[in-house]
Amino acid sequence: MKKLPYILIATRFLLAPIIFLLAYFEIENSRNLILILMYFGLFTDIFDGIIARKVGVSSEKLRRLDSQTDLVFWLSIGFATYFLNPEIIQEHWKSIALIFVMEALCYIVSLWKFGKETCTHAWLAKLWGLSLLIAFTSLIGFSEAGWAFYLCVVLGFISHLDVILIILILPKWQFDVPSSYHAWKIRNGKLLKKSVLLN
Repeated sequence: MKKLPYILIATRFLLAPIIFLLAYFEIENSRNLILILMYFGLFTDIFDGIIARKVGVSSEKLRRLDSQTDLVFWLSIGFATYFLNPEIIQEHWKSIALIFVMEALCYIVSLWKFGKETCTHAWLAKLWGLSLLIAFTSLIGFSEAGWAFYLCVVLGFISHLDVILIILILPKWQFDVPSSYHAWKIRNGKLLKKSVLLN
């Protein structure tokens, strides 16, 4: 059981190139297959953390590995969406570029302040992940952007802003910080973190 979280993360990582290739070569039923793999990947993302906490292996190493795998996984779905619907992506490139800029800022600010990448797993980021799922379902499954896309962009901007605030507020790097409000409480000694504060 202690190895299961790592197996789930590795599975999600391996799904990324499969999704990429399915979209690139656009084989028969590729859209449906990609959607199935996307939902399965989300399933592994939900349960790797639950199982890790239950069996007592939720560590910095595991959480950082989980975060970076999430990035690779969702990027593969993003590229798949472009291969399948290039005209939609080109039409909304400014909104998409905004999210990429915000994502890059999270990494830049965290590396500048702490010398390592961000790993907050914040609540708003999880909510944004759900909006990504809905938006990609609409884009890949129905070739439509619509309200799901715009909701995803708005939540993406807000969640990244929250992560940047968390990084700026925290006195030391740490993982699994629910929000900038919690970061403020940690900074002022009003909230004890279960995980060890790391330099």
